Amino acid sequence: MKLLHLDSSILGDNSASREVSAAIVARLRQADPSLDVTYRDLAADPVPHLSGAYLAAAAGAPGSEALQQEVATSTAIMDEFLAADTVVIGAPMYNFTISTQLKAWIDRIAVRGKTFSYSENGPQGLAGGKRVIIAVARGNIYSPGAPAAPNDFQEPYLRALFGFIGISDVEFVRAEGINFSPEHRKAALASAQETAAALKPTLPKAA
Repeated sequence: MKLLHLDSSILGDNSASREVSAAIVARLRQADPSLDVTYRDLAADPVPHLSGAYLAAAAGAPGSEALQQEVATSTAIMDEFLAADTVVIGAPMYNFTISTQLKAWIDRIAVRGKTFSYSENGPQGLAGGKRVIIAVARGNIYSPGAPAAPNDFQEPYLRALFGFIGISDVEFVRAEGINFSPEHRKAALASAQETAAALKPTLPKAA
């Protein structure tokens, strides 16, 4: 079983989402010590945003050495994602949505012909069968029913994106209200840790 672990917070050791994503991976490793984990830090080693020159180089057009290296990096990102049975993502909320670092990664795995296709019947996801667990950290409270819930463009986007590429098994572990006070942050992280500890193990696919 392969697990891909991503972090996208720019806050390093002060990041709540990194703390929660690490707890999720620890829980899954506890359940399966043989888990093969690949880690990518999207803040420390950011993925470049898409450009017209990159798309041309990816399609086979001549490009600079730097562009060819970017194509190779993008291929490695796609290969990591396609190989993973489980994907754990640390996703802080920035300005009501995901970080630009995470969006740049998403642009490398949402690729026609790789993770989705189009036909006369519309789009079809090609990356099904994976489990995605997202560690969400937010300064305010955006859970369904909260006054700020209509401003949540993070979870709905991520659910829609992964659904579009064929992944319906998407779980969220939330640490909310972390900016209210130090006490709120501590309680929110403790709650998220409890949720992470209660996650069901990832089971091998049936033969």
